[in-house]
This record gives sequence, structure tokens and C-alpha cells, in this order.
Amino acid sequence: MTTSATDRVAAETWFLRRGLPAVLRPGALVRRLWQRSAPALAAFAVFMANSILITAVTGHHTINIEGQPTRTEWFVLAMLLLVAPMAALAGWLVSRISLWRSRAVAAAVAVAICVVGAVCGGPGPRVGSNLVYVGVVVAIVLACTATGIGSILGWALDTTAHNLALVGGLLARALPILLLTVLVFFNTYVWLMVAIVSRTRLWCALGFLALIAVAFVIATTVDRVRPILTATEPDAADIEDTILADTPFAHLPEPDQRIPLSHIERVNVVFVVAMSQVVQLLIVALVTGVIFFILGLIVLTPKLLAEWTRGNGSLDGTILGMTLPVPESLIQITLFLGAMTFMYVSARTASDGQYRAEFVDPQVASLRRRLDARDRYLADRRQV
Repeated sequence: MTTSATDRVAAETWFLRRGLPAVLRPGALVRRLWQRSAPALAAFAVFMANSILITAVTGHHTINIEGQPTRTEWFVLAMLLLVAPMAALAGWLVSRISLWRSRAVAAAVAVAICVVGAVCGGPGPRVGSNLVYVGVVVAIVLACTATGIGSILGWALDTTAHNLALVGGLLARALPILLLTVLVFFNTYVWLMVAIVSRTRLWCALGFLALIAVAFVIATTVDRVRPILTATEPDAADIEDTILADTPFAHLPEPDQRIPLSHIERVNVVFVVAMSQVVQLLIVALVTGVIFFILGLIVLTPKLLAEWTRGNGSLDGTILGMTLPVPESLIQITLFLGAMTFMYVSARTASDGQYRAEFVDPQVASLRRRLDARDRYLADRRQV
């Protein structure tokens, strides 16, 4: 072998952390599966621990807050707001663990917390159903890790976290749609529509709009990366570049010809670039939705809600099966405006030269370097 086992593990880890699992052989994706799943399992454990705390405080497995919240119910609302950031923090901290043995321990502790949550808390009063729920989630996490989907999602989230400043700039350039949606927000007929339509139909409509936006992003991404997908020779800049100096591929020779990408690798390349953009656009849409949600909490009164919805609006709403003291119509219109913003910024980025220069072009350049590493890695593997 031209590389040691340690170098092979380092090379595989390098590709997984950079969202290119399709480069590896199928057997490589299932190696260290338990340890690689530790960040997602830790995040899930935070949700289950939160369920234990809420069940212990309220004495119920479901959250049902109607009217004016009590002090205990305010505490429950605070826990609901904090659980997602805390889960993200836990997942990030576990992802920073470099030792595989320590990661295995972290994954085991996370699953143990989930099992305790199923017994002491959980989404329902039946322990058996809760254990099945935990088992299904853990199986999904392991499946996503084994197929490489988790690698791509993790890379997209990490890239977005390192480019949060670009999200702020993109949100500023989306101000025209914010001004337009203000008019939509104060439109009586829109409030009447969201008050009458069911949540199931609304989700179907939002999914349809999201599919259109994602398809548009993928189409523009294909145009951007097509030269990379069809290239037969490495770029001169890649040969002279020293960006791979501190990687496991520094000592490997540069092939004279690019190794053609397989169909699954082509899908991986397009998906990884498109996913990084979609995550950023979703954050912009989420921030926009939060803005209008807070605006609704400020201006909406029972009398105004009854006027806008013609008496069809409820003062209590449902989110993920939880009844909260928030008007159902406000929840619905927040989702609707968030989807509209997502569609707008998806189309806007296609013609936004500044966004392409600040985010897309660096991603494409980084992708070229990763494919250069891929060529070196595969050429070396063929010599084994």
C-alpha cells in the first residue's frame, strides 16, 4: 500500500468533513458509524432531556397552554425557546471531539439519556411507544450517517456558521420583499385565508413553493459547476496551489488527467453546493418569519384578530402538537410569509453578483480543491 492505515482514516475523515462522501467506497461510510453519529445523537439527547424536565415540572407529557400563562407555563415556554440552540451547541461541542473513543462514549451517553427520557418523559404517556420513537430516531441518524447525508448536512451547517455575515447582507438586500410582505401582513384577505385553511393544506402549499425554490437553486448550481463536472484536465491553479499542504494528500502526486466523476459523485457535487445555499436561504426566511411573528404579537389584539379573520381566528395555536397562547392565524401567516421570502431570495441570488462573488464563487473554488484532493486519493487507491 502507498498509504498507511492512519493516512487512509485521515483521508476518509477529510472528505466526510467537507461534504464529499461519494468519493469514498461504500465500506468506508459504515466505518466508525457510531462515533460519527455522536453529534446528532447528542443534539437529540438535549431534546429528550428537555422533555424529562418539562414532564417533571408540569406532570404532563403534552404541552397545553391556553390563555394567560402561569409562572410554570412561562418557564416551559422559555425551555421551548432554548432547547434548539442548546441542542445545536451540544452537537457542535461533540463534533469538536477528535478522539474516536471519546466520541463513542459521548454517543453512548447520548443514547442513554434518550432512553431515560423515553421512560421518564417522552412525547407520550406510554413507555413502549416512547422507546419505539427513540429507536426510530436513532436508526434515522445512523442511516443518514451511513449514506453520507449527515456528512453533507454537517458541512452545509458548518459553512453557513462561518458565513453568518453573508446572511446579514443577504437579508439587507431582501428588504424590498420585506416591505412588500408588510402589505401582505396587513391584508385582511390573507388573514382570512390562513384562518380558514387547514394546517395540512398549508404545509402542502408551503412544500410546493419550497420545491420550486429548491429546484431553481439546483438549476443555477448545475450551471455554475458544469465546467467542473466535465473537466478532463486539472486546472493549472490547482497544480500550483498549496492549499492541500496541510492535508493527508500533500505527499500524493497530482494525476495528469482528472479522473471522471461517477454519477453519484456528480449528484454529490451539485447537492453539496446547492445545500449550502439552501441552508443560508432558510436562515434568511426564518429570520424574516421571526420578525413578522414578533410584529404580530405586538399589534394583534382579540378585537383586531376577530376583524381580520371575521371571527374564524382562534386565540390559541398549535405547534408540533403543543397548544400555545399564540393565535393560530399568526402561526399560519408567519409560515406563509417565511415561504414567500424563501422563494424571493432564492430567485434573487441567481442575479445577485455580490452574493455570487462573496459566497458561491468561493464555494466553487473550494470544490475545485476538494476534487483535486479526490483525484490524488483515487489515483493512490488504484495503486493498492
